[in-house]
Amino acid sequence: MVDYKKQGKRNRAQGKAFELRVRKELEDTGWIVDRWTNNIKDNKCVPAKAKWAGPGRPMMMGAGFPDFIAYREHTDGFAVEFIECKMNGYLDKVEKEKAKWYLECGYCSIFWIAYKVKEKNRVKVKYKGFTL
Repeated sequence: MVDYKKQGKRNRAQGKAFELRVRKELEDTGWIVDRWTNNIKDNKCVPAKAKWAGPGRPMMMGAGFPDFIAYREHTDGFAVEFIECKMNGYLDKVEKEKAKWYLECGYCSIFWIAYKVKEKNRVKVKYKGFTL
């Protein structure tokens, strides 16, 4: 018998830990990283709504898509990249459409998907680019 409540808590905790790992890795390599708290609605970039855990208890404030915006200075300006953390490395159909919209509208220069790989019993973060 599966305890769905327990499984949901475990999945949320693992996802949060993976996001923290990705953020730390990006910051260690010289990127400035921040949460992206916007989402796309009616072909506009709007502030994301809070997810509620119950009456009067927000679970997380402004959980937008993607998870992070990262930027750093280059010789010809700034490089801006969006990073979405996925444990399995795949975006669903709606997420793919949103990522495509961000790229087409010029919000970012590249859209990365961070995913988890186990090598010799160690978790490593790998990145694959999402292109048009």
